[in-house]
Amino acid sequence: MSFPEAHYSSYLAAILFALLVAWQLFKGPRTAAQRTLIGAFALTSLWAWLDALGAADVLTGLAETLRNLVWIGLLHSLATSGEPDRRQKGLKLVYASVAGVLGLQLVTVIVPPLAPADMDLATVSTTLNLLHILGAAGGLVLVHNFYGQAEPGSRSTMRYAMLALAWIWLYDLNYYTIAYLSPELGAAVGDWRGLAVAAAGPLFALGARSDVAWRFRMSRAATFQSLSLLGICAYFAVMAVLATVMREEGGEVAGGVAVTLLTILVVGAMAILPSSRARAWAKVKIAKHFFEHRYDYRTEWLRFTETIGGDEGERGALGARIVRAFADMLDAPGGVLLVRDEHEGLRAGGVWNWGARLVDPPAGVFTNEREAPFWEHVVAETRILELNGLREGWGDPRDRAAGPPSWLLERDEAYVAIPLLADRQLIGLVLLAQPDYSRPLDWEDFDLLRTAGRQAASALAEKVSQEALAKAQRFEEFNRRFAFIMHDIKNLVSQLSLLSRNAERHADNPEFRADMVATLKSSVAKMNDLLARLAPQGTRPDKKARATRLDDVLSFAIAAKRADHDVRLLGDRERWAVADAASLEQAIGHLVQNAIDASSKDKPVIVRIGGDDGDVVIDVIDEGHGMDPDFVRSRLFEPFASTKDGGFGIGAYEARALILAMGGRLDVESRAGEGTRFTIRLAAAAPGELRKSA
Repeated sequence: MSFPEAHYSSYLAAILFALLVAWQLFKGPRTAAQRTLIGAFALTSLWAWLDALGAADVLTGLAETLRNLVWIGLLHSLATSGEPDRRQKGLKLVYASVAGVLGLQLVTVIVPPLAPADMDLATVSTTLNLLHILGAAGGLVLVHNFYGQAEPGSRSTMRYAMLALAWIWLYDLNYYTIAYLSPELGAAVGDWRGLAVAAAGPLFALGARSDVAWRFRMSRAATFQSLSLLGICAYFAVMAVLATVMREEGGEVAGGVAVTLLTILVVGAMAILPSSRARAWAKVKIAKHFFEHRYDYRTEWLRFTETIGGDEGERGALGARIVRAFADMLDAPGGVLLVRDEHEGLRAGGVWNWGARLVDPPAGVFTNEREAPFWEHVVAETRILELNGLREGWGDPRDRAAGPPSWLLERDEAYVAIPLLADRQLIGLVLLAQPDYSRPLDWEDFDLLRTAGRQAASALAEKVSQEALAKAQRFEEFNRRFAFIMHDIKNLVSQLSLLSRNAERHADNPEFRADMVATLKSSVAKMNDLLARLAPQGTRPDKKARATRLDDVLSFAIAAKRADHDVRLLGDRERWAVADAASLEQAIGHLVQNAIDASSKDKPVIVRIGGDDGDVVIDVIDEGHGMDPDFVRSRLFEPFASTKDGGFGIGAYEARALILAMGGRLDVESRAGEGTRFTIRLAAAAPGELRKSA
């Protein structure tokens, strides 16, 4: 028996796939998917034998279509073999669409033998060619998405099989496309189809050698992409058929039908694409009928988190971002956020694309006897409120029985109300505007909105806490200033008390009266300075470090202290330092007072001036009870920490702050039971020299 030379490659393909069938059967019992694989190998081998023998086009065409159907069935069985809750309902439509194209191929293949002798079969041949193109393209789409969405652990085992299947359909796609454009060139390409299929045999062998299951999971995005690609392929196929029909002679009726169909397609596209309402309607219907779940939760959560996250200065106010995050979920055009205020009412806390007048709830909505039960019901049941249903009477009976407030229902533009709950307390309420296509919400919407509401409530509660903390910090700053001032006032009161006691005995002394006037002027100036420090920007604008004679400052600072304790000023009293006289006097006064409080009556406090050409050193030394190292290291320079009963714990803290402000440094040495030495270091200055601290 002699074989046509052009079909030797088809014999090779038939033999290779027959060997694959025998090999799979030899391996023993198989799963349903593996039995389908054996059937696909067998039909591929049958098609190759028929093509090699030059059998009738009807038989070869039927074998080819059945072969493709079984391959599609294998992909479908693998794609739907996972857990039921992980399947996409729309996946069935993808496979049904490709299978439907192959079914039309079967019908079209058997038309020529059954057609009347006088029937023109050119249109049938063109339609069959286009169906082959569409079927091959659909198969490639399925292979691409099957491999792309497969679990990473199974890709290595399925790689070769998917490559072989893609190669067969890619060759078919090019073959039928060339045949549609040029039948003569297409016939030449078709002679080598057997060789192309034979080349896929070793790849199938490599892919089928492993017993590891091919695990697959197609995402919603992949399903939408598959449907879109199939829709595009179908559109071009329909357009090609219509163009062919309209070219045929004597096809006026058929041409009229083609024009009508073309008009319907164009008008339908013009109606759906520009209309947001039509697109929303289509989206709802597709999600409802083709998918197991309405939402792709991973995508929704990432988008929601991205929207409400970030810095307010860069991305806008948090309230507006919260509204937008919820609006994106339900395709709402805008909304408003109402936040709870300190008066137990609701106020606008964020607006996004809310063109209508803002909702204006009455004051004290949570304390109002009529409204309080409703909000207690919302919090207890974590209710998502469908405002359309509450207005029209078909809403949840529990919500209607709780008595929704009139101000919430009177705004027809409001679509849904989403409570933001934190710690079982309502801290905010998001109202979304009516979308272009409003629909009743279902359990999936409620679950997603509740979960997102908790996330948004956490972000909002954090922001409210930060604002409260900032307000508390401002009050704390004011209280801290006031505490420092109280400490300074205590020293001024002591000084004035001493002055008043001495006035009774020395009022007739002219020198005393002069000192008294100077002391009063100094005290008034200090009091004015203290009042200035209570202002929000509580610093004296005229503070400047300049050349200061230390004898004048230190003598005045310790003068008031000598009445109750022995305070001695020693050292080089003619030294000059870069300092602010008032601040230095105040700092020395704090340190000397602390030294007096720590010392017994018979132990003097020493203030000594020393240093070298570059620095001036002022030591305040006492022989009191001292401080332990831990207190010096961790608490001495902290406000409100004191070793004295009834002490403010501010003197050392403020003294160091004043010294640092003029460019100096304050060190301390202390031992429990032996006394303390505070050392102030300032830059030395020549008389009359003016300097500003850095």
